[in-house]
Amino acid sequence: MKFIYFDCSAGASGDMILASLLSLGVPLEEFRQAIGRLKLGVEIKTRKASSNGFSGLQVEVKVPLTSSGRTFSEVEKIITRSKLQPEIKQKSLKIFKRLFEVESRVHGRSFRTAHLHEAAADDALVDIVGTCWLLRKLDVSEVFFSPVNLGSGFVETSHGRLPVPPPAVAELMRGYPVYGSQEQVELLTPTGAAILTTLGCSLTPWPELTYEKIGYGLGHRKLKFLPNIMRAFYGQRELFQPARKTQVIEATIDDASPQVLASFLNRALELGALEAYLTPVVMKKNRLGSKLTVVAEIDKIDRLIEAVFRETTTIGLRYYPVERRVLKREIKEVSLRGQKIRVKVSYFGQEAVNFQPEYDDCLKLAEKLKLPIKQVIAEAIKNFKL
Repeated sequence: MKFIYFDCSAGASGDMILASLLSLGVPLEEFRQAIGRLKLGVEIKTRKASSNGFSGLQVEVKVPLTSSGRTFSEVEKIITRSKLQPEIKQKSLKIFKRLFEVESRVHGRSFRTAHLHEAAADDALVDIVGTCWLLRKLDVSEVFFSPVNLGSGFVETSHGRLPVPPPAVAELMRGYPVYGSQEQVELLTPTGAAILTTLGCSLTPWPELTYEKIGYGLGHRKLKFLPNIMRAFYGQRELFQPARKTQVIEATIDDASPQVLASFLNRALELGALEAYLTPVVMKKNRLGSKLTVVAEIDKIDRLIEAVFRETTTIGLRYYPVERRVLKREIKEVSLRGQKIRVKVSYFGQEAVNFQPEYDDCLKLAEKLKLPIKQVIAEAIKNFKL
């Protein structure tokens, strides 16, 4: 399985997402045949283009003059009647449902009667269904994206002149990192926002990537300060660990009971902390206290910070990035006195450097045979063979 990481430094639109994925080597004619199953009568054209030193692919969807906006039920009918794979239909409808829910809410309409214009026309159908088809074609199991550049200024819509980000985009991006720029244009469209937030997960800061290819999708507008391009980093999912970057949370506490702090250590581990421990310290006025230290992957930091404030007595904490190296590990077994004992084997490169019998297995055997646990551990190590 593969991953995609979209670099959204110039925002995101449906055609840019399509172009970035197509440029990874998907045959255009095969893509056209897939879109043809929607029976929209559209024409899909591509061309090589450049923007501020970047070269990439542009996609243009030419729609019939009769193409217009639709209700969700009309969109649903087009997609479900097509001969596309069920997975593609399901994901496409999930994106459209999110888009219609947001649009109907911000414009004060019911979901059933909401009638979208730009976001449900033929080109939006191609963008959304085409993206889902391309992700399946490329064997992509997970989608990630960077903080998104919104642009700035105003945008002309069917509802009139609206500030950037317009209401639907602002709602779609609720809870995701965004930022503005000097470009006085709308860089993130509702279709682009719906695709990213429905299918993907945002990562901040730039993750540690091991990728095979980069797709380059160009927008059609010439920007003043930025290359108008979306990059799609593509590689093996097992080589991508987006949360590999870790942070340390620290708080010094002198007014919490030992029971509260002991309980919180267990809670931190339940919330995904890699490590959680207490260190005795001497604080101001020579009071004895404890330094709480929690090590966690970056995607779990926010919920752990909330837990520290909710479940301990501290009123302040600090957190900072930290580098971490971890040995590759695997679990093997050794047979000891008629019972299987799991053994954790750690590797430095290809060399096995550590062997550690699982404590719970050793304790169970020690209690059963009424032996000291250190004897069981020693026998497990002695009997273990790679």
